[in-house]
Amino acid sequence: MNYRQILNRGTKILKKNFIDTANIDAEILLSVSLKKSREKILLNLEDKLNKDQINEYLELINRRNTYEPISLMLGSKLFWNTEFCVNKDVLTPRFETELLIEEVLKIYKYCENISVLDIGLGTGCMLISLLKEKKKWRGAGIEISNLALRVAKTNAKIQQVYNRIKFINSDIDKIYSGKYDLIVTNPPYINSIDYNNLNSGVKNFEPKMALYGGKDGLDIIEKVIRKSKLILKNNGLIGIEIGIGQYYNVAKLLEKNGFYIFKIVKDYQKIKRCILAKNK
Repeated sequence: MNYRQILNRGTKILKKNFIDTANIDAEILLSVSLKKSREKILLNLEDKLNKDQINEYLELINRRNTYEPISLMLGSKLFWNTEFCVNKDVLTPRFETELLIEEVLKIYKYCENISVLDIGLGTGCMLISLLKEKKKWRGAGIEISNLALRVAKTNAKIQQVYNRIKFINSDIDKIYSGKYDLIVTNPPYINSIDYNNLNSGVKNFEPKMALYGGKDGLDIIEKVIRKSKLILKNNGLIGIEIGIGQYYNVAKLLEKNGFYIFKIVKDYQKIKRCILAKNK
């Protein structure tokens, strides 16, 4: 069997299970199993595979056929032009979160030596990306999951920012000290109805605590805003990623807790995806 034939077979299996990205997934997984670039494979479609190579590839296809995300199969995900280690203990970084990083870097373009807090550190992708861009910034990351904190520490070491981060294994409610110039957070914001309707690739393979925000999706967001009021410096900035249709309620929570809306960031579908607010 050659590359063309095995790709057709892999794609057909995935399409039968209604995986939208069947074609590209089949190519990526063949690239992984053969340890060759997709380009090299596509330029040599008549090359043959041996029996072991075929079996290894089909094992990967069968895993993907259960909706296991490609990122978890590879153990990494690209975020802000950097590969981050991921596993089942952390939320896989999303493209939408890059919008928050981009906006923060615009706002603080000429600011040095500021302190950043990432609430709900996860992979560490937000804090690490900011510290890589700003060599004099220092940060802290709060994460309730010890398993997730291990992933963040690994990523920080790989990206050589470990010594500029204080890692805190705690619930945000238990933090009573520290004053920060900037807080960034991508809290769990999916409500109960949406969580029950999540696709299998998310619901079965990513941690519920990183996704589920309570009945209305606002439980953790409200907690984060209340605590941020106490640990953010006067005129400090908080940047929050929010879910679809949550802007009005989150804006009310911010205003109720003494913040004013500084900037709203929409994603490429024109959905209000991030709120940046200042501490009065």
